[in-house]
Amino acid sequence: MIGLRAGLSIWIATQPVDFRRGMDSLAMLVSEAFGADPFDGGLYVFRSKRRDRVKILTWDGSGLVLYYKRIEGQFTWPPIKEGVMSLSHAQLSVLLDGSD
Repeated sequence: MIGLRAGLSIWIATQPVDFRRGMDSLAMLVSEAFGADPFDGGLYVFRSKRRDRVKILTWDGSGLVLYYKRIEGQFTWPPIKEGVMSLSHAQLSVLLDGSD
């Protein structure tokens, strides 16, 4: 379970990423595409092209953690556009539940 503490920043990449990427490659993407520090404790959410998988990268204070979830059906994603966008705790919960 992902600990959602108050003040936690949550960012989602609006473009799908290659899901063969591991945590080091995603951390590099956070630095380059998000312009953020992958070790700042925020959650960085990545989507697959098929919209049925999600990866979340975060730093827990002692190491990088990579969460992965696949559902039957598809996640309801924000519209695809350039860049990244922030999410609230509630929006992330709805996204991960697979709800509309």
